[in-house]
Amino acid sequence: MSDKSKSSKKPTSKLPAEQALTPVAPVAVAEPPAPPRKIYPIVKYGDPILEKPTAAIKKFDAELEELVQDMFASMYAASGVGLAAPQIGKSIRLTVIDVTAGKNPEAKIVLINPEIIHAEGEVREEEGCLSIPGFRGYVQRPQFVTVKALNAKGEPFEIRGENLLARAFCHEIDHLDGILFIQHLGMIKRDLIKRKIKKLKKQGEW
Repeated sequence: MSDKSKSSKKPTSKLPAEQALTPVAPVAVAEPPAPPRKIYPIVKYGDPILEKPTAAIKKFDAELEELVQDMFASMYAASGVGLAAPQIGKSIRLTVIDVTAGKNPEAKIVLINPEIIHAEGEVREEEGCLSIPGFRGYVQRPQFVTVKALNAKGEPFEIRGENLLARAFCHEIDHLDGILFIQHLGMIKRDLIKRKIKKLKKQGEW
């Protein structure tokens, strides 16, 4: 870039070109903002899709990756730590999990066509579900679980979880098999929840 300004005085000396140039800090180029994510409504208990086994995913493309990101956004919006595709009305073997609820970006897990290949130990803890809001119950799950799955690019991997993460794996994979957590409860507790939900439906609150 040339300097077009003029001066009445002539310079008495000349600096080498590399010293005469003033260093210019690189201009930071702002990255375009990420597109707004789609927030899906959560399908509630009573919709047949929640009790139907899902289909395996065979196509891995940009559309699938977009769906994964939308599912994470939908899960966080609903204050959940796991979300399966049937819970947003899609009967495919896909679930997203983040037991830190968004506090640690590295904790985000995508499971496509997952399969539990090892489980050990037993822990009985209280459990809830975004599709059955307001209801909780104690469910016995393995303490340690190893899952084999594919990521959003179709690459196979294995992952091991314990305690809450192991519970999340089991809960979400159950969703992909058409199983809800209330099916693990005793008959009396399960029927009580179903009767309360039926009453809420009649009142237009479900």
